[in-house]
Amino acid sequence: MNQQTNPHHQAHREALWAIALALGYFIWWYATAYGFSPAPESQALPELYWGMPLWFLLSCVVGPVLFTLLCALMVKYVYRNFSLSTEEDVLEPAPHTLNSSQTNTSQQNENHE
Repeated sequence: MNQQTNPHHQAHREALWAIALALGYFIWWYATAYGFSPAPESQALPELYWGMPLWFLLSCVVGPVLFTLLCALMVKYVYRNFSLSTEEDVLEPAPHTLNSSQTNTSQQNENHE
């Protein structure tokens, strides 16, 4: 019983981490895109960094790079490689299926008879 709950628990843990990272990215993008943008009544041009406004640089350049690195770290340290098959799946032989070359051969044999 314990072997079946560990993969189930790990899958839920991985899903929660992925959802948390996606929500974190959305919050990051929303906060930097709207939080650092100039006020609508402001007529002055925003200050530029490498030719881009700060809100754009943070939300569309820094954010994706940062969260791509966080995703890579999440995959490396949180995700685990485990089998999704149960003991019953391992004990039962897989059903035999014909691949395309076997199907073509059987059709050619029927045509020659």
